[in-house]
Amino acid sequence: MNKPTARRRALLATAALFTLAAAGGANAGDPLEKITVAGWSKPITEITHLLVEPDKGIFKASGIDLAYVPGAGGGDAIRNILTGQADVAFTDPGAFFSALDKGEKLRAIYDIYPQSVFNVVSLKSANITRPADLKGKKIGVYSLSSGTRQNLLVLLHQAGLSESDVTIVVTGLLNFAPLLQGQVDATAATDTGLLVGKRKGIGDVNVMEVRNYLNVSSDLFVVREQVYQQKKPLLKRFLKAYRESAAWMIANPEEAAGLAMKYAIDGTDRPTNLEVIRLRNAATVSPITAKNGLGAFDLESLQKAADAYRKLGLIERDIKVSDVVGTDLLPAR
Repeated sequence: MNKPTARRRALLATAALFTLAAAGGANAGDPLEKITVAGWSKPITEITHLLVEPDKGIFKASGIDLAYVPGAGGGDAIRNILTGQADVAFTDPGAFFSALDKGEKLRAIYDIYPQSVFNVVSLKSANITRPADLKGKKIGVYSLSSGTRQNLLVLLHQAGLSESDVTIVVTGLLNFAPLLQGQVDATAATDTGLLVGKRKGIGDVNVMEVRNYLNVSSDLFVVREQVYQQKKPLLKRFLKAYRESAAWMIANPEEAAGLAMKYAIDGTDRPTNLEVIRLRNAATVSPITAKNGLGAFDLESLQKAADAYRKLGLIERDIKVSDVVGTDLLPAR
């Protein structure tokens, strides 16, 4: 990240913090309302801004009692809101489209990461440099319900391949150990996962970034349509607090890296925490958010993604994105 870009992002985040502070939150005497977020992961460093609520109290200031339910992929997050275990799903567009394709009534309300963070990694010695090279290979994914699998399928389709042309192996988040041990030929990961893998010594690797084939948001906040219709004031306060927490982490990566050591299960190394947080901060912003504020949707990009999933056979129904995205709950710029 170059210094002018970092400076602009810091100024943007600081301005956002002041704007949100001026907007005010709940009155001190008001009871807190609980919001449970269903995550795609365990409490890891890249979501430090959610984990530090006991220290920072950002959601409490907006009258929110925040809870987090871990998962193993975006599909888990969707299932947890469908079964009533959570109110809001922290999930990837692929899992969102898949649920809509099955007839679920859902609404996306916030674009968490408008940049694609997915990739497929292999050792140099495997000589896997393009999607076609994946044919007949064993490929690791975090879980069968994760964005890593969905985005792997996108890459496969670029070469005219399908899931049946490869062997998918569930490896969990620590998926570079199986790669080094030869249990898989390649592994689908995220930018932060690759960063940690490099710091742990995976050596020379080839990386295929999904953004070079289909660049779309990595994660969204999604709710059931009934929740969207019935709890708009509460969801507005939640999104306001979430934007403030994201702005805090953008403006204070060093502080966040230190607190990750306290709250994140993978946060044992502060320098690594800082690099992970900076990567995730970078994925949080885009030209659209610079204009309209954090969380703003690029509806054109999301529609292209839905159309691509349909064309590639990943979903069977056409999805009109404007019908399943709610922009009215986003905080004012």
